[in-house]
Amino acid sequence: MEIDRKTCFDQARRVVVKVGSGVLTADDGLNTDVIASLSRQICHLTRNGLEILLVSSGAMASGQKKIGLDRRPEEIPKRQAMAAVGQAGLILCYENAFACYNRQVAQILLTSDDLSVSRRRYLNARNTLHTLMAWHVVPIINENDTVVVEEIKFGDNDNLSALIALMMNADILVNLTDIDGLYTGDPRTDPEARQIPEVARITRDLEKTASGLPGVLGTGGMLSKIRAARKVTVAGIPMVIANGREEDVLIRLFEGRARGTFFGPAHGRIPNRKSWIGFALKPRGEVIIDQGAARAILEKGKSLLSGGIRDVTGDFGAGSPVHIVDPDGRHLAAGLVNYSATEIRRIMGCQSCQISEKLGHKSYDEVIHRNNMTLLG
Repeated sequence: MEIDRKTCFDQARRVVVKVGSGVLTADDGLNTDVIASLSRQICHLTRNGLEILLVSSGAMASGQKKIGLDRRPEEIPKRQAMAAVGQAGLILCYENAFACYNRQVAQILLTSDDLSVSRRRYLNARNTLHTLMAWHVVPIINENDTVVVEEIKFGDNDNLSALIALMMNADILVNLTDIDGLYTGDPRTDPEARQIPEVARITRDLEKTASGLPGVLGTGGMLSKIRAARKVTVAGIPMVIANGREEDVLIRLFEGRARGTFFGPAHGRIPNRKSWIGFALKPRGEVIIDQGAARAILEKGKSLLSGGIRDVTGDFGAGSPVHIVDPDGRHLAAGLVNYSATEIRRIMGCQSCQISEKLGHKSYDEVIHRNNMTLLG
C-alpha cells in the first residue's frame, strides 16, 4: 500500500511518544534542557487537541550519574537500587518541567506481567491511563526496574512503547532516539550510510541492516526499534523513528514536515483484544501446521483445525497462548488454544469428527478459533 505520512499525522488524535536514554542524558546526569523542550512541545500539542502518553527511559542513566558510578553494576540488586534513585529524579524533573505550563504528570511503572499474564490487570492499566487522559494529566510510563526480574521484563522501552500503543489504540507511535532515523548502515562507522525516509514493509533483510548494539546508557538498539515497528504496523499503527535532540521535532512532525524514518501501517486496525492476544501475551508453546492449514489461515480467514497440525512444542493447558508456526518456521499467528498440549498431540492430523473418539470428549471443533487468533505478519 502507498505510505501517506502526512495523512497519518493529520488524522492522529492519540499518540505514544517514546524517548530513549541517549536523548535524555548528559555527561552530568539528566539533560534538563531536553526534558524542558519535550515538555513544552507535548503541552503545545495537547493544547491543540492531541492525547499524548510518554514512555520515558532515563531512570537507570539518571541513577548511575547521581550515585557517581562509572558504569552499570552487574549485580541485579545494585541495578535495581540505582533505578530507584534515578526514577525519583527523573519524574521530579518532568514534574517541574510540565508545571511551567500548568500541566500535571503521573508516574506509571509496569512489568511485563501487568500486561501479559492477567487480562484483568491489563484492563486495569488501560482504564487508569484512560482516566488520566480524561483528567488531562500526562502519563509518564516506564518499566518498574526496581522489582523486575528477567522473567517479567519487557526487554526494553521500545517494546514497552509498542505494547502501550497497542493497548491504548494509539494512532501513531513516535520513537525518539539520538540519531536521525534508520540508515542503510551504521552511520557511526559507515560514511556511506544513507538515511531511509520511509519503510512500507519490514523484511528480514531490513532487520539485518539494523544495528542491534545498544548505546552506552540505553538497553535497546536500532534492531529493537525495528521489532517495535513490526508489532505496531502489523496492527495498523504507523511509527516514526526521529532524533529527539532536534529542535521542536515533535511539533515539526505534526506540522507535516518529513523527519526521521516513517513506517507505514501494514493494513487496517485490529481490535484491542486481538492486539492483547497477538503482542502482549507470552506464548507458552508452538503449534506447527502444514501448508494447507497455513493457506486456510492466511488467505481464507479460517480457524485452526486439528487436521492441519503436524507437531506441538511446550507443555500448556487449554486457554494458553501459543504461536502458530508454518513448516518453514515462520510465526504466522498467535492464538488461545481450546485444548492442552497433551490433547493436541493426540488429535493432531485427525478430522474434527474424530476428536471425541481420541479424547473421550469434544469441547470444540477448532483447536484455535479465528476469534481468538491474531496474525503476526
